[in-house]
Amino acid sequence: MKRIIVFIIFTAFWQWAEAQKYSNEFLAIGVGGRAQAMGNAAVASTTDSYAGYWNSAGIAGVETNMQLSFMHAEWFAGIGNYDYLSFVYPIDNKKKDITRSVGFSIIRFGIDNIPNTLSLYEDDGTVNYDNIKPFSAADYAFKFNYAQSIWVGSHAKLYIGGDAKVIYRKIGPFAKATGFGFDFGLQYHLKNWSLGLSAKDVTNTFNAWKFEFTEDEKETLDITGNDIPINSLEVTRPWFILGVAYKNRFGKLGFLTELDLKMNTDGQRNTLVSGGNFSMDPSWGLEFDYNEIIYLRAGVSNFQKETNIENIENWNVQPSLGIGLGFQAIRVDYAFTDISNTDQKNYSHVVSLLLDFDFDFFKSAFKAGKRN
Repeated sequence: MKRIIVFIIFTAFWQWAEAQKYSNEFLAIGVGGRAQAMGNAAVASTTDSYAGYWNSAGIAGVETNMQLSFMHAEWFAGIGNYDYLSFVYPIDNKKKDITRSVGFSIIRFGIDNIPNTLSLYEDDGTVNYDNIKPFSAADYAFKFNYAQSIWVGSHAKLYIGGDAKVIYRKIGPFAKATGFGFDFGLQYHLKNWSLGLSAKDVTNTFNAWKFEFTEDEKETLDITGNDIPINSLEVTRPWFILGVAYKNRFGKLGFLTELDLKMNTDGQRNTLVSGGNFSMDPSWGLEFDYNEIIYLRAGVSNFQKETNIENIENWNVQPSLGIGLGFQAIRVDYAFTDISNTDQKNYSHVVSLLLDFDFDFFKSAFKAGKRN
């Protein structure tokens, strides 16, 4: 067992220098209409089942018996589909000042009905469109979350959490990858203020790719000047999000704002702060609500410098807007954002749902029904 542990640690440090940039980027998109509308500023303030993605520590704040959430988003005029499903189950605790929760979530980003043209030509050189078969390219992540409160006072709460994730990626019959990694999170709530830290891929996340092509497909790739992929190991370096949020209520009106700072460690990126090994990018969001029934949200994120045809540099940002409706145990959120962040606009629609289950309410309703 000691040799296995030493081997894993050695491999992690050795792969640090071999890590690929932009690996597993589907896990950096963000989930939930609320967070997407707020520019993906969510690690400090999210304490519902969507925290299973943003910051595992936040699921310790779920107060109902169980909570479910679902999101669907469409990219590039519906070509790409992004879905998220999760649930959180608070564990009964003997100590009143300690809360514990477990959760599970699934993420899928896929492009379906991609035409496979590798068999387009017959042996005699003629084109046969009947040979075109559609396939899908899809990325999956399965996350197992745990969180608990470390300390709960009259005005302050400290949550800690983490998750283990399994990655599965498949490109038709040609390639597939499996991988694993770990995330870690902290949240500290003091009166109207919240601080959050989400550490992603803290041990490096590994994807082992396996490629399978027939001899005819390899020949087609060679003739058309394409490289034939070989089995390989893809490594995702750690990245971190630090957030601070402030919220307050003025009668029936509520206000929340959050500022997050995302830091990548896989090399220089086109971000607001860009260095040789580290890149940092802020995101900022606002939320107003009336009696926790109607929500209005806005945010900005993804700061990038671009050069136009006149060789003039400009900064572009990704704006977002959204609304939400809450009624007792149900909340529906919608976000509208331009995911392209370029002059060629590509708007995305995000719809998400959150459901609270209060078993005590159902028991009371059932007993009342029996008495009647």
